[in-house]
Amino acid sequence: MSSRHPQLHLILLLLPYYCSTHTTANGGNGTTTQCIPDHSSSLLQLKHSFLNPNLSSWQQGSDCCHWEGVGCDRDSGQVITLDLSYRKLQSISDLSLTLFNLTSLRNLNLSGNDFGLTNLPRFGFERLIELLSLDLSNTRFFGQIPIGIAHLENLLTLDLSNNDLYLREPSFQTLIANMSNLRSLNLDTVQILSGASTWSVALADSVPLLQDLGLFQCSLSGPIHHSFSQLHFLATINLAANVISGQVPSFFAEFSFLSHLDLFHNNFEGQFPTKIFQLGNLTYLEVSYNPSLSVQLPDFPPGNILESLDVRETNLSIAIPDSLFHLNSLKALRLSTTGFPKHLITAIANLTSLESLWLSGSGIEKPMLSWIGRFKNLTDLLLIDYDFYGPIPWWIRNCTNLMFLELSACNLSGAIPSWIGNFTKLSFLDLSNNRLTGKIPTILFNLPSLEELQLSSNELYGTLEDIPDHLSTFMEHIDLSNNNLAGKIPKVLFTLPSLEALILSSNELCGTLEDIPDPISSFQYFIDLSNNNLAGHIPKSLFDLTRLQYLFLDSNQFEGTVDLSLLWKMKALDTLRISNNMLSVIDVGGGYPFTFIPRIRELGLAHCNLTKIPIALRYANELSFLDLSNNRIAGVIPSWIWVKWKDIISLDLSNNIFTSLENSPSVVHMHNLYYLNLSSNKLHGTVPIPLAAKFEAVVFLDYSNNSFSSIMPDFGRYLPNNTLYLDLSRNKLSGHIPRSICIQQDLDLLDLSYNNFSSVVPSCLMQGSSGLSTLKLRENHFHGMLPENIGEGCMLQTIDLNNNQIEGKIPTSLSNCQGLELLDVGNNQIVGSFPSWLGVLPHLRVLVLRSNQLSGTIRDIKGDHTINNYFASLQILDLASNNFSGNLPNGWFNELKAMMENVSDEGQVLGHDANSISRFYQDTVTITFKGFDLSFTKILRTFKAIDLSNNSFDGPLPESIGRFVSLHGLNASYNNFTGQIPYQYSNLSQLESLDLSWNQITGEIPQELTSLTSLEWLNLSYNNLYGRIPQGNQFSTFSDSSFEGNLGLCGVQLSKHCDNQSSIAPSEVAPPESDSLWQDKLGVILLFAFVGLGFGVGFALSFLLRLYCRMEGWVCKQS
Repeated sequence: MSSRHPQLHLILLLLPYYCSTHTTANGGNGTTTQCIPDHSSSLLQLKHSFLNPNLSSWQQGSDCCHWEGVGCDRDSGQVITLDLSYRKLQSISDLSLTLFNLTSLRNLNLSGNDFGLTNLPRFGFERLIELLSLDLSNTRFFGQIPIGIAHLENLLTLDLSNNDLYLREPSFQTLIANMSNLRSLNLDTVQILSGASTWSVALADSVPLLQDLGLFQCSLSGPIHHSFSQLHFLATINLAANVISGQVPSFFAEFSFLSHLDLFHNNFEGQFPTKIFQLGNLTYLEVSYNPSLSVQLPDFPPGNILESLDVRETNLSIAIPDSLFHLNSLKALRLSTTGFPKHLITAIANLTSLESLWLSGSGIEKPMLSWIGRFKNLTDLLLIDYDFYGPIPWWIRNCTNLMFLELSACNLSGAIPSWIGNFTKLSFLDLSNNRLTGKIPTILFNLPSLEELQLSSNELYGTLEDIPDHLSTFMEHIDLSNNNLAGKIPKVLFTLPSLEALILSSNELCGTLEDIPDPISSFQYFIDLSNNNLAGHIPKSLFDLTRLQYLFLDSNQFEGTVDLSLLWKMKALDTLRISNNMLSVIDVGGGYPFTFIPRIRELGLAHCNLTKIPIALRYANELSFLDLSNNRIAGVIPSWIWVKWKDIISLDLSNNIFTSLENSPSVVHMHNLYYLNLSSNKLHGTVPIPLAAKFEAVVFLDYSNNSFSSIMPDFGRYLPNNTLYLDLSRNKLSGHIPRSICIQQDLDLLDLSYNNFSSVVPSCLMQGSSGLSTLKLRENHFHGMLPENIGEGCMLQTIDLNNNQIEGKIPTSLSNCQGLELLDVGNNQIVGSFPSWLGVLPHLRVLVLRSNQLSGTIRDIKGDHTINNYFASLQILDLASNNFSGNLPNGWFNELKAMMENVSDEGQVLGHDANSISRFYQDTVTITFKGFDLSFTKILRTFKAIDLSNNSFDGPLPESIGRFVSLHGLNASYNNFTGQIPYQYSNLSQLESLDLSWNQITGEIPQELTSLTSLEWLNLSYNNLYGRIPQGNQFSTFSDSSFEGNLGLCGVQLSKHCDNQSSIAPSEVAPPESDSLWQDKLGVILLFAFVGLGFGVGFALSFLLRLYCRMEGWVCKQS
């Protein structure tokens, strides 16, 4: 037996059964014994379990040994082979138990048919003890693999791949324990939930003769045990898409039969054994997407038969041997070219035998790949993450034999060229994640062999009305999501005979959906129409699509009612989202009326006018994701949800009217939970903490906006170990923060604001020992001082301690938080001077120090060459209500670069992503704006404001503020500013609010300020301004309150006529006298007036009256 073909041994083992004792009805078999009547009857019952089966030869009264797909033993007439593979059979219910009456079966193949996500029978397989080959791949079976299959000790081949099956009990080890004869095992996509880390040991112990192993995407983990080396007959190993760790075993190089090795997308690390490349039978090697795996290609000897090599997204050494480019057998090459010199990339052109070329970059390379156009025999071309910055390259049109073309994330622009229509062999086209514009060419839909079309995430527009009525009959997958497509969805898209997936989400499609003709015969299993403007009623025919597994209709304008009983009839349904429409979902009343327990795993019914939890969900034991948010569900959250949904992953009950949790549990057992949202209800009592098992996914917990009054005292110890997001804000919680919260090393956000917590803030939350990025403790009763020893590992981006009782100084070690964007310590008892050292923080955007006891001056940094980019990102500065004094230096404000930028990132919000969770945390702030204390729950990056009010600043207003062209609010009220209003403030083109009231500002109001057309609120009251109030634009909208307290002002706003004297230019008339000068003159007049009473008495009276006037003025100003 040739070492190059170890599978020959398996063929020889099966051959006797096909040649000597086996006959089929597909040809003249010469059998002398007819089919056993009981077997014929069982087969006919099996036939009747399918919907409209295309089994014309299966007729009552005829010899079943002559039926298509049936093979009999020549001597006994027993059915020993049943092969119904890929006959498009559709099961009406579960697999018929009559199949197990065929106890002589040696070969059973039902692959490629549709059993509608039904369970494999729990009992029956153990009767088929003669089975040598069992193939149930691609049959849409669901659930636990039954123990009966583990009893099939004679099996040589077992294929259960590409279903929705899992192994928990029996475990993987139990399944294969008695299959010592097994040569081929394919469990691709079977979730191994028990024994996932000991799989390699189980194989070594149980199947020593194994030749072909398929465990793709099986949730395998742990390293490969050295006992796996005993499987030296292995020819095919597929371990792709798992989380296997450790090193790639060097003993793989000793598997002399090995021809196919696939380790794609795992966690392998270390050096890949170079000797594996030198295996004499190796034709296929894939180790891509193992970023910690180092790969060094060897010198390939002449005669090497390697046909396919994929080393993308590994640590591939750029020391590529020239021998790679002379491999005459190489047909498929897949590389990441980041960091490669140009001559190595162009050397690929020497591989003239290439039929498949996949190259990926880093997103910034300007590729020079025109040499690809010389590959006339190229059938597969994939280019990802390059920067073509222009139209689709012209040279691709030379590759006329292409069957697979992907150019995703390549910064392509312009229209889709018409010459793509010349690729008549094309079956797969992916141009997603680019900037392509224009209409979708009709010619794409006329490509005769096209099966999959991916145009998502571009800027395509137009309608779908031009899609021809007769599309490619092979079309299986259409994805046009995330574009600007408008108009109605044409009916033809629901009538394509082979279409399985239709994705049109996130467009501007509108209109109503038409009824789907003949939904029962449709093959569609995936429909996504979410995030459009679709309206009207949801057609009931949509719920008659018997193969439909995934239906997304959320975020549209559908209206009417949806009866949940329609949904529970969809046996194949796995995911349904109809949230955020104008629908009213109706639940069935009474008891449990369902003939079929819904197996749905993901259900979105947010904003569906529900008033109670749907009854059927109590029996939906397979639920993984459930969203019932934004409804009107009231009352108690029942305790059964923690039992029935114990395996749930995501549960959202937010924005309802729940009042309590049944039995008030302090902990709930939900071992797989990673998302729990109970926010915005009326819940009271104790906060329920989920006891989740240790797993890789991070945990999100939101209990905000309720009336919870208690939580476990040491709650940090009971939180899941990988809690990322904990929001307890706006409740009635009290006590202190336990230090155990600091054991949560994955915690990214902690929000305890608006509660009654007290005591000192645990220093570990700020010292940089954790990955915390958001600490929000505002509106509590925390006291004490902030920690001094904040380390360089500080990851904090948001610190909000507003309105507590924090004392002491702001620690200078806070400058170690280099990612800090928002610091709000307002309304505390902080002392010290202005923390100028915060200016070195490169990302600081919001600084709120208001209402503390800070004092001193703002130091001018002009001439200090040690300071660069001082407060360069600052967009909100609030120093109000402190004891700051002195002049504000012009040079200081010249450093605030962000205020001077007219940026175009309109709509971008200040905040950050909660790591690993698709949720964006938005920073908030409260400032005085337009005369009111406003809370901004969303801070736009374009919003800029400065509040210097209620201090003792003096001297002139800084002219440099006039350079802040993006400033929206300036409040300098209640200070001692003098001088005139700088005319440069007319450059503040986006200014909406300006408050300079209660100062000692003099001069006229600059006429140039009328150019501030965005100005909505102005307060210049109680200064020493004079002259005519400017007219025009916004100034004509302001009332007298904006100007009162300025005796020298006149104009229509004050109903005070400006006489000729008032209109004289300031240079021709003396300005109003200051209070002190006026009081001095008054004192002299009084002195002379009272001189008749005697010099002493007159002097005393004038002095007292003058003192009274001075005090009265001070009180008026400060009130």
